[in-house]
Amino acid sequence: MPIGVVRSSLGRREDAPRREADGPPAVLEVDERFAPALEGVHAGMDLIAVTWLHRAVRDVLQVREPPTGVFATRSPDRPNPIGIHRVTVTAVDGARVHVAALEAIDGTPLLDLKPA
Repeated sequence: MPIGVVRSSLGRREDAPRREADGPPAVLEVDERFAPALEGVHAGMDLIAVTWLHRAVRDVLQVREPPTGVFATRSPDRPNPIGIHRVTVTAVDGARVHVAALEAIDGTPLLDLKPA
């Protein structure tokens, strides 16, 4: 069950960079019922954001030439498209966690947050 959603200026998969450090600032909008779980999250903290790459193609097993298995790549297309993103918190505003850089597109479901 998602705990929230990513809000980003990246609107299409094609806009997303391949490296998380190249992503734009984003906001992790946490559902209000989970807001108490943000206690202790603060600016400067590094988190692991776990997402569901909802626009992924799930039957892709290999990419590129020569063929490379998706488990050896950062391709969003994979059997279980779980995204793992290391992010740095820049601010916390209620149930909104602002992060410095994230390569996930707008509307990506947020599954969990963990300290890095």
